[in-house]
Amino acid sequence: MGSEEILHRVFGYPAFRGMQHDIIEHVAGGGNALVLMPTGGGKSLCYQIPALMRDGVAVVVSPLIALMQDQVAALRELGVPAAYLNSTLTAQEAATVESQVRRGELKLLYVAPERLLTERCLALLHQARLGLIAIDEAHCVSQWGHDFRPEYIGLGRLADEFPQVPRIALTATADDLTRQEIVTRLMLENARPFVTSFDRPNIRYNIVEKQDPNAQLLRFIRDGGHEGESGIVYCTARNRTEEVAAFLQEEGFNARAYHAGLTSAERTEVQNAFQREDGMIVVATVAFGMGIDKPDVRFVAHVDLPKSIEGYYQETGRAGRDGLPAEVWMAYGLADVVQQRRFIEKSDASEEFKRVQNGKLDAMLALCEATDCRRVRLLGYFGEMYRGACGNCDNCLSPPQTIDGTIMVQKFLSAVYRCSKASGHAFGAGHIIDVLRGQLTDKVSANGHQLLPVFGIGADVSQTRWRSVVRQLSIAGYIHIDAERFQT
Repeated sequence: MGSEEILHRVFGYPAFRGMQHDIIEHVAGGGNALVLMPTGGGKSLCYQIPALMRDGVAVVVSPLIALMQDQVAALRELGVPAAYLNSTLTAQEAATVESQVRRGELKLLYVAPERLLTERCLALLHQARLGLIAIDEAHCVSQWGHDFRPEYIGLGRLADEFPQVPRIALTATADDLTRQEIVTRLMLENARPFVTSFDRPNIRYNIVEKQDPNAQLLRFIRDGGHEGESGIVYCTARNRTEEVAAFLQEEGFNARAYHAGLTSAERTEVQNAFQREDGMIVVATVAFGMGIDKPDVRFVAHVDLPKSIEGYYQETGRAGRDGLPAEVWMAYGLADVVQQRRFIEKSDASEEFKRVQNGKLDAMLALCEATDCRRVRLLGYFGEMYRGACGNCDNCLSPPQTIDGTIMVQKFLSAVYRCSKASGHAFGAGHIIDVLRGQLTDKVSANGHQLLPVFGIGADVSQTRWRSVVRQLSIAGYIHIDAERFQT
C-alpha cells in the first residue's frame, strides 16, 4: 500500500498535515531525516507509516516505558503487529518478542536506548531484516539541552552497525545548538532536515509576576473558565507539587501530585487516571508529560520559572493537542532566577556547560520581561520569523505600559554603589529597593543607609516596578545577582 492508503485504511485519517507526506515518502524511499515538529504535529506517523511501507521491522528508540506501552497498544488496536522490549517484561515475555523479531512477525519494535545498545539486542537486530530506525525525542542526545539522557550518546553507533538502514530522528523542540549536536552525535550529516513551524496558534500565552502563586493560580483557573477542565501545573520542587495539589483539592478540584519521589506504581496510577478522567489536574515536576498523549489538556500552568525556553515550549505544548483553544500561564519572580542560577553554579558541570545554561536562563527571563508579542519572541528563539503580532497572548490582548527607565536605572545603580561603598559589602536587591523607596527598616537603620543621598529618591516608584528594573538589569548584564547571598 502507498502512504495515503495506509493513512486512510490503517490510521483512519482523511489527509496528511504539513510536511508529513514529504517526510514519509523520503524515509520510505530510504533517506535519512531529521524532523523538528511541534508537539501534536503528528510526528509518530512520520515513522509508523514508512515502517509499514518498507520490508522488515522498524526499530523505534523511545526513552519512556509509558510511551512505548501506549503506542504499542494503540498500534495493536489498529491491527499493526508491534511490540516493545523493556524492563517491565519477564524473561519469557522478552524471549517471545525476540522470537517474533527473528521470524519477521513484527513491523514495529519499541526499545529503550540503553537496551538497544546491548550486544544481545544488536545481535538480535543483525539476525532480523531491519527496515527502519527511528529515534524519538532526539533532543535527549544534547548535553546542552533541557532533557539530556546520557544513554542517547551511543546511538550514533547505529550508523556503523546498520549503514544501509534509513534513520529518522525526531524532536518537538531544539534550538540551533541542539540541532547541530543531534546531527553530529547521531551521525546524521547526510540527513535531510524537515523543520515545520513551531507555532501553536491555538495556544494563548500569559506570563505574570509572581506575588502569591497559589492565589494567582486559582484566579487563572477560575477566571479563565478552566474549572472542570484537564490541566497540568508544573513546579520546580517535589514538595511544592504536594503543597499545590493539596491547595487545589481544598478548593474543590480533582488534583493529584506527580514527581520522581512517588513509587513507579503510584506514578503509573496518576498517569492512567489523567489519561482516562475528565477535569483532572496533575501538579507535577518536569518528570511528568513526555509521552503523555492526552489531546484535550485545556491549560498548562507554571508556578515556577522553567530553566529554558526549550523546556517551557515542550511543557506548554502539552496543551491543546486536539487543535482546540488552550491557555498557558506562568508566574515568575526574581527568586526563581536566583534559584535556577544556584542550581547551575552548584552543579559539577563544566564551565562551558554552565555558560550555556545561564544563557538559556537569560533567554527565558527575557521572554518573561518582553513587552511585545510573546509568540514572536518564542518562535524567534527557534529561528522562526513570525510576521506581525499574534493577537493571542497577554501582551497583544492587553499591551503593557512602557516607560523610559533611564532615570530609574541610574538611581538603582547609584544606590547599589553608595550602599556597598558605605558598608564595605554588597546588598540584596530588596534592601536596595527599600533604600530607594525610603523604607526605614531595621537593616537600613543598622547600616545607616537612611543618611545616604539616595535614600527615598525612588519613593514614587512601586516595589513591583523596581523588581522589574532589577530583572531587566540582570538580563542586560549590568548587575550580577549572587545566588549564595541573595537574601542578604
